[in-house]
Amino acid sequence: MIIIKTKEQINMMRKGGKILAEIIKKISKEVKPGVTTGYLEKMACDLIEKAGGRPSFKGYKSMLDAKAFPTAFCASINDEIVHAPALPSRELKQGDIIGLDLGIEYPAINGYYTDMAVTVPVGKVSKEVKKLIKTTKKSLDLAIAQVKSGNDLNDIGRAIQQHAEKNGFSVVRDLVGHGVGVDVHEEPQVPNYEILDNSLENIVLKEGMVIAIEPMINIGSYNIKCGKDRLTILTTDGKLSAHFEHTVAVTKDGYEILTI
Repeated sequence: MIIIKTKEQINMMRKGGKILAEIIKKISKEVKPGVTTGYLEKMACDLIEKAGGRPSFKGYKSMLDAKAFPTAFCASINDEIVHAPALPSRELKQGDIIGLDLGIEYPAINGYYTDMAVTVPVGKVSKEVKKLIKTTKKSLDLAIAQVKSGNDLNDIGRAIQQHAEKNGFSVVRDLVGHGVGVDVHEEPQVPNYEILDNSLENIVLKEGMVIAIEPMINIGSYNIKCGKDRLTILTTDGKLSAHFEHTVAVTKDGYEILTI
């Protein structure tokens, strides 16, 4: 079931989203060679607590029998697409890239959820890696521009896929964006690629819907595998992947990015 948010709920999500965006910005500035994911994790936890929120990923289970996620944010390095825990701590090295994916509940009790991700270079990276990051970020921007009442999920997925493939990259198929707000993950699923226009999954956007749009784009194949920790998702060919995400509300006149 798709949950249509009230103006009051969206207002609270806007407050939480602004807090989340500031935290991501502060963490991103700390990314450099020699910094550890453990340091970034502690920083995230401290900032969230100080702001009156709660890390929504920590302890989260996708299913009742699933392994609980152990950290506040996902610290996905190089060929890790998403869902890499920040602990045990790992040291960032020159030329790495790291995906910082963080969600919060605000306020901490009976609050609402927002979700955001960025990919950050660690020191100097190659031209190809710069292009990957730029393309993934632009894909998100193009997707958000398609958000308005009356458009559908295919408008979003098509914008991402066309831009990624035009630049020589591939779009992950087995992971998608999602609704967000009352819960960490809600309906609908938001594909980052084109689906059939008449598919039951191709939901028409309506005012009050809030979705997390999150393109995951690879240098090589779009195929994925699960890591030994049963949490981290990686590229099958070992090539790099980038990930960007915003929480976006469908408004009367178009869209509002809540995580800025």
